[in-house]
Amino acid sequence: MTLQNLLQTGQLKKHEATAEEIRTLLGAVRRNLADAEVAAISFETRFDAAYKAIMRLSLVALMANGFRPGSGAGHHMTMIQTLPKTIGLENRRLVVLDALRRKRNVADYLGGYVDQSAAET
Repeated sequence: MTLQNLLQTGQLKKHEATAEEIRTLLGAVRRNLADAEVAAISFETRFDAAYKAIMRLSLVALMANGFRPGSGAGHHMTMIQTLPKTIGLENRRLVVLDALRRKRNVADYLGGYVDQSAAET
């Protein structure tokens, strides 16, 4: 899989990011990470905040390479799976991020429980 292949299939589209877009996303990441550290809220909410930070950073990586996700289903998976191409993420770390993505899907769409270990991953 290459970024160009994903562009051809519609999973990615071309995008020239502005400095303001990147700055705004990074500000949101900082807020997400701060929220993920708040011990007074549930593990599920902390997990959600941390997961949002991962997605936003994945988007920044794509945008820095001239792309953004397409509008179809599976864009979270696409953003995570492009990290080895956009930032050189090691496969072992990709496996962890993909497991977190699946955990989020179960929590969001099936009401699955997010425990402390998932929130702290």
